[in-house]
Amino acid sequence: MAQPTPALPLVGITLDCEGAGGWSKYPWYALRQNYTAAVIEAGGLPVLLPHEPDKAERYLERIDALLVTGGAFDVDPALFGANDRHETVRTKDRRTDFEAAITRGALERDLPVLGICGGEQLLNVVLGGSLIQHIPDEVAAALAHEQPNPRNEAGHAVALSGGSLLKSICGTAEMPVNSAHHQAVKAVGNGVTVNAVAPDGVIEGIEAAGYRFCLGVQWHPEFAISPADQAIFRAFVAAA
Repeated sequence: MAQPTPALPLVGITLDCEGAGGWSKYPWYALRQNYTAAVIEAGGLPVLLPHEPDKAERYLERIDALLVTGGAFDVDPALFGANDRHETVRTKDRRTDFEAAITRGALERDLPVLGICGGEQLLNVVLGGSLIQHIPDEVAAALAHEQPNPRNEAGHAVALSGGSLLKSICGTAEMPVNSAHHQAVKAVGNGVTVNAVAPDGVIEGIEAAGYRFCLGVQWHPEFAISPADQAIFRAFVAAA
């Protein structure tokens, strides 16, 4: 008699959104295929999450882990207590409302959470931290964190902190990463520690040891630039 196929962890992935125009004459959701491909390769079953804040709990009843993705937008500075707003800041309020609600809910349920790029920034804000609103204006001699070369290539390296979850996953003290952001973590949130730093001092990774798996990285490991990127996804799915 054939054995039943083992259930795959259901990994919820947040979507990006755009208004009417461009790809569609009507508002549309979008997600690069390599996000879902990375989850599948790591042994998970991806499911995409539309921006419905009042449905966050219903999603959380069904998913086993949460992946908060990046995008060309910013968290509203008011959400981390800033009194000013840099001229470069562009928000997507409904997306942020949903991602904040489902991230809080996932942490309350102790579901594995992985934040990527803007998802890391959102995770830090949900945990009580703040953000640099525009790196070139706040970091002296900053690297080109919006790298000019393609995103499937490295832009710079990051140093991983000894004793961190991230370093234990990646098995290395330094790794090459891509870079496509103008904001970054400033003050870390409650129970959050820094696990990766760029050569210019910009925070590139965070984690919170009080949860089963709570990890944020500023780069895009779904591009699998190094074996360490794939290891991040494998550890995330395994935690589910």
